[in-house]
Amino acid sequence: MPELTDYPALIAGHTTAIKMINSGESGLAVLTRLLREVEPAVGATGIVFVEFTQAGGRVIAATGTAEFLLGRPLPATDPATVCLLAGPPVREVRVDTVPGALADEVAGRGLHRMIVARAEIGGLTVGSLHALYPAAEPLQPAQQAVIGYVAACVAHMYGGQAGLPVHGDGPVVSALADGLAVVDRDEHVRLWNPAAAQLTGRTADEALSRPLPFPLPPAGQALDHRTPDGHWLRITSGGPPGPNALRVVTFRDITDQQRRDHGRDLFVAVTSHELRTPVTVIKGYADTLTDHWESLSDEDRRQAARIIGQRANELARLVDRLLTAATENRPGGEPTAPFDLADGLRAAVADLPADIRHRVVLDLPTDLPKALGDRHTLTTVLTELGTNAGKYSLPDTPIEISAEADERTVSFRVADRGIGIRPEHVERAFDRFWQGESGDRRRYPGAGLGLYLVRRIVEQQSGWVSLRPRPGGGTVAEVRLPRG
Repeated sequence: MPELTDYPALIAGHTTAIKMINSGESGLAVLTRLLREVEPAVGATGIVFVEFTQAGGRVIAATGTAEFLLGRPLPATDPATVCLLAGPPVREVRVDTVPGALADEVAGRGLHRMIVARAEIGGLTVGSLHALYPAAEPLQPAQQAVIGYVAACVAHMYGGQAGLPVHGDGPVVSALADGLAVVDRDEHVRLWNPAAAQLTGRTADEALSRPLPFPLPPAGQALDHRTPDGHWLRITSGGPPGPNALRVVTFRDITDQQRRDHGRDLFVAVTSHELRTPVTVIKGYADTLTDHWESLSDEDRRQAARIIGQRANELARLVDRLLTAATENRPGGEPTAPFDLADGLRAAVADLPADIRHRVVLDLPTDLPKALGDRHTLTTVLTELGTNAGKYSLPDTPIEISAEADERTVSFRVADRGIGIRPEHVERAFDRFWQGESGDRRRYPGAGLGLYLVRRIVEQQSGWVSLRPRPGGGTVAEVRLPRG
């Protein structure tokens, strides 16, 4: 009989998560900590949370034996996705009854049962919680009840939108209706709908008979306003003319639109800089060779040619990123086939830029099985991950590349000892053109395309990629491919 729920441990773990929220933490950091606290309390060996968008789901948090699934996509058309979202909101599922390769991978690790609980807001599924067990016999009803309760807690976190959803196009965003308020001539609130409470964090009792918590635009005009918590609202007002008339105010969350607009502006600025730098250097050295060829020594000419070649390679890589990001065709275009991952990694390391290559420390097992994928794209993947690791760490620190395999997948990791990545950024880092919201990331060059391309390349080979902070400082990027 599986272990019963440890209620004191569950309460203590939940209290820890609440304290994190009360201290200002949010998003993935709190979600992951909550799952880690709940896992032993319910006797599970691993817990997974899948966030759903209109395009499907993705594992954004995982603990214990389920950590290998971190970053794994679940397309909307995948039979496993359909199966897991069907039925009661909380239920026990035998893993071998779930169709598809994902269930085979989970069962291959000795996990035979799971409790599935949907996280819902207003009847809309924003995610699903999965507690995994090796038990062959049925689990306890108390364990189902606890997992259902935790899923409801996670849904409440989504309703507050404190760092969640991780993906801005998640259903919780589209589920929120426009906020609606009615104000009198003194701009005091007379009506405050539930969506207004969700968007502002103010209940009706807190808002009624008080001034609006944001500026009121002139009638018929729109105003974009940033709230103290960093969200953007688009506010419009209207109503009949007259000094004593009530005015209707509507507002909606446009944070994601602002983020996309900001990303496009930043992309143009950063890309212009990235293009200008190598072009300026190439032109300068080419002009020097043209105008001063006779007065230059052979060594000077060779040095100028080497620099032109290096900068041309940088320019070619940037242009390749831009073109690949702009097309829906699969990068590389070659069919997947079994290949020696260890040999592929060694060859890819040899193609890394010299300043990155000399820092690499390889740790590859001699019996690493073959992976199924496109070996030609491995150089691109490793170059992007290695360049990222080098860019965000000190020049004299190692970049460690290791590999391992299990019954279903072959994986490799690129780890650094750099500035690390914040938990709430581990998924956004894969967005196209995304740049960190803090000033720290702006200090580093780049067009915000590398990790986006890595995820596209890997997922088109039926693999997946994830990022996580490294204990002690730094970042770990992990790529998993099917075994060949």
